[in-house]
Amino acid sequence: MCHQIIEKILKAYWTNCLMEVPLKIHSLSRLAERTGLDKQLSEEQLDFIDKLEPLNIEARYPSYKERLIKSLTKENTVLNF
Repeated sequence: MCHQIIEKILKAYWTNCLMEVPLKIHSLSRLAERTGLDKQLSEEQLDFIDKLEPLNIEARYPSYKERLIKSLTKENTVLNF
């Protein structure tokens, strides 16, 4: 659910900065780019967004759940998060 929280924050930032309804997209990096926020984020924060991006699949697209679960090994998760 972390992806969805960050997505909602970025869409709220979009609404506040651009004074318009954000696009109906789920790409965190694209939301950050369209608002210019990506230029204010550190490399570590941008890397975190890149790591979160594919994790959105599980919540919205259940057919990819098995593939996502296989990629989230304990070692990989501890290493990345």
